[in-house]
Amino acid sequence: MASQTDGVEQLPKLTAAQGGHSPTQSFDEKAGHGKLEKHLSSDSSLGKHEPDGKAVYDPEDEVQYVNGEPVITTGRDVSKYLVDARDDGDAAITFRSLVLGTVFAGLGAALYEIYLFKPVQVTVSTVFLLLLIYTVGVIWAKYLPRAEWVEGSRFARLAPVLRFVNPGEFKIKEHVVASLVASTAAGGSSAVINFAVQRLYYDTHVEATTAVLATFSTACFGYGLVGLLRPLTVYPSEMVYWGNLPAVSIFQTMHFNGKDNNKRLKLFWSAFAGMFAWEIFPAYIFPLLNGINVICLATQHVPSAAQDVITNLFGGTDANEGLGFLSISLDWQYITSIFMSYPLVQQANSWIGYAVCYIAIMGIYYSDVWNSKAFPMLSTSLYTQNGTHYPQDAVFGTTFTLNQTALNEIGLPALTGSNAWSHLCANLSIGGLIAHTVLFWGPSVVESFKQARTKTQPDPHWQIVNKNYEEVPWWWYMGLLLLSFFAGLIVVLKGQTTLPWWAYIISLLLGAFVTPFSTLLFARLGNGIATNQLMKMVAGAVNPGKPVANLYFSMWSHDVVSTSIGLAGDLKMGQYLKIPPRAMFLTQVWGTILGAIVNYVVMVSVVDAQRDVLLDPSGTNVWSGQYPQSLNSAAVTWSLAKELYGISGPYVWIPLALLFGMVPTFFQWLIAKRWPSIKGIRTDSIVLPVVYQYSQWMSSGTNSPITSSIAVGLVSQLWLRRYHPGWYKKYNFILGGALDGGAQVMIFILSFAVFGASGVPRPFPSWWGNPARGNVDYCNGNGALD
Repeated sequence: MASQTDGVEQLPKLTAAQGGHSPTQSFDEKAGHGKLEKHLSSDSSLGKHEPDGKAVYDPEDEVQYVNGEPVITTGRDVSKYLVDARDDGDAAITFRSLVLGTVFAGLGAALYEIYLFKPVQVTVSTVFLLLLIYTVGVIWAKYLPRAEWVEGSRFARLAPVLRFVNPGEFKIKEHVVASLVASTAAGGSSAVINFAVQRLYYDTHVEATTAVLATFSTACFGYGLVGLLRPLTVYPSEMVYWGNLPAVSIFQTMHFNGKDNNKRLKLFWSAFAGMFAWEIFPAYIFPLLNGINVICLATQHVPSAAQDVITNLFGGTDANEGLGFLSISLDWQYITSIFMSYPLVQQANSWIGYAVCYIAIMGIYYSDVWNSKAFPMLSTSLYTQNGTHYPQDAVFGTTFTLNQTALNEIGLPALTGSNAWSHLCANLSIGGLIAHTVLFWGPSVVESFKQARTKTQPDPHWQIVNKNYEEVPWWWYMGLLLLSFFAGLIVVLKGQTTLPWWAYIISLLLGAFVTPFSTLLFARLGNGIATNQLMKMVAGAVNPGKPVANLYFSMWSHDVVSTSIGLAGDLKMGQYLKIPPRAMFLTQVWGTILGAIVNYVVMVSVVDAQRDVLLDPSGTNVWSGQYPQSLNSAAVTWSLAKELYGISGPYVWIPLALLFGMVPTFFQWLIAKRWPSIKGIRTDSIVLPVVYQYSQWMSSGTNSPITSSIAVGLVSQLWLRRYHPGWYKKYNFILGGALDGGAQVMIFILSFAVFGASGVPRPFPSWWGNPARGNVDYCNGNGALD
């Protein structure tokens, strides 16, 4: 039941109901039987009407209505009122969908890899890919020869071939399959970044065959886990994957005709064009727009000591500049539509984390905890105790193993205070997530597996798919697990990994244990948690003194988790859009293979062209090596786990945070049992692992978009969703997807045209909106405004 106050809603309950009915009819086709059954699509317009536009609560539907429209709060509301249940029974896998998916998989994978080397890591929007695919698909359907053109003529024998190449109208399922092949390639090979680390820091050029086999192994092992866990992480209504809703909304709007959909399309293309034209200004011509901070602009002539404090707190446009407090960003590529999708309960928890982050990082630095003042306030690099960069090649050499004599001479590496705090919060998050899942979501987990076994899952979209299409047999997923296991084993035995075979098995078991916990959080609230530090901690315990082995251990544990989340989200999208499960299986496996190949090629291109910038701890506002730096520093420090994180080590509290993270959640559960609601706010709506995760959110990277992101979330999820639910349902996700698409199309063009992805950067001439020296947001008194 949704809260009837303006406070934070309760966490979604694992319940669902049949979709509503409307006069709009469509058909479902039973795969393999050719039998058409009428199905009525859901429609939220049949809500409860009330006088004067006031909100009313319907206890039967467990939903609040405003102006006759339901206020969408839970996953059950999404399934019943937001996503149309229509299924036209059209073909999903065709020659056209596979060709388009393959071509744009290369584009998606290339974009993904480029963003890994930017100051802010932004996932490649499915919306961006589906727009391009839709455009080409419509042109294909309209202009390529069709079978009808030759029927009854002397070329009639060519009709079957033409029908195979161009089956006619470009319909929704072809569009979805092509888009998911592309998006799977764009998100299924994050393991390639490990090879970038070896290339940058260890001068090791991993062979392409090794890289492709390794990335295929991690992604497909994750997909095998997703398949086994889908009754828990995909089927139920509360498993929403909120970030996918803009794409789902756009797919249905583009292919389902109607007056409302025509209005949505008009809004979509208008917003897309507007953002496409705008994005060139903050991204290239006028980068000051990414971080306008009045405090910085007003303090150009204060003493240098004060400038340092102001920059650390208010700066944030450049990578690792500062915390970006009260900065206003107008750069949509960094804001993104995700805050138009996250549920309010998630965003409210993140705001608490943001507040803690500002206080904690400033407090740690200026109180000199962990000798913080000897280093930059924000950095993911390793340092010696006197503040110089740590010479890790002298300590680990070309054999990638610890040289104890060199370590004794040089000393232990040191983390910046913000980086140590980030590691600590990551472990708090993992401990809190395990406790929260078991204590608060445990009953729902049990119920989901019971419903799967008895085929009584009440989600209306699952019911349609289960009724009309054949499910993927369990042994397909088991076979994929075995295939990926042996592919990884070949890499371990034949590649330059320094990882023992038994440690490889431990890494897979660890990833398989964490996957269901992290996927549940992502499915319910839209964001996951950083599990990389847990994997590095275990790796350091089983492979002491071997940083490269730690990298590979993490690849087969952490990346299994991350790829599982992405693939589970795609499976949910397939359920919403009625893609046959077996078609989804082939789609995601093919996308994974393509992504493994393309990501490796692009990584080599970027690393070779921008090597010096990526090795620089500060980077630039265009390129940054913070992600590979972070992975490498974690691998090195965890390989010295006994010295750094043992009882007498300087960072002993970081591994202990894994246990401490569970304790507050246990007490919260006890309080929730006694007081389920306190002053109108559900006690279980406080999700501590989310709070912990956002408590280190500004520990690196570009932080100026934070305030704008909060504002976007408030407008969308508080004002529009609560007080204008009709507009929210029809246009919120379409608008977010259009803004993402316009920004990302422009960024893709700029990356290769002027940002140097092709090897030669072409910076825009300097002016006061693009200063040649100092930080872009003037948070260092660079004198350019004198």
